[in-house]
Amino acid sequence: MSETRINVETFKQSLNAAAQPDFKHNMSSEGNCSENEPYALQVIDDSMEPEFAKGCIIIIDPTGIVRDGAYVFAIDDKDEYIFRQLRIIDGKYILVALNEAYEAMEISGMNRIVGVIIQRAGRRRAYHKWYDK
Repeated sequence: MSETRINVETFKQSLNAAAQPDFKHNMSSEGNCSENEPYALQVIDDSMEPEFAKGCIIIIDPTGIVRDGAYVFAIDDKDEYIFRQLRIIDGKYILVALNEAYEAMEISGMNRIVGVIIQRAGRRRAYHKWYDK
């Protein structure tokens, strides 16, 4: 099974390339409130199945509450974004895939967490699910 990851800088460059010129013009280098707004991404591999099927949409809240068992969007030790379930065991932060074919990995701490998954969406309304309630 191949796992799909994207380098942090590549991800930021693709966001900037996709942004409209007016939007880029209005962004300050100091940051703004838009950095705290939830955003959507599509799951592109099977590492989090069966809960998150390949192709489903996840909503990520950068200001979400991080706790043991939460589904998180994080930066791994290779500086790549990764979507996993966070387990906090004996003070260690471990990212775990729901699909057992993928290995768990330890991260250095909460500073590596970019956001918390708050919703899953798909083509059918019955597939939609909230995680922050």
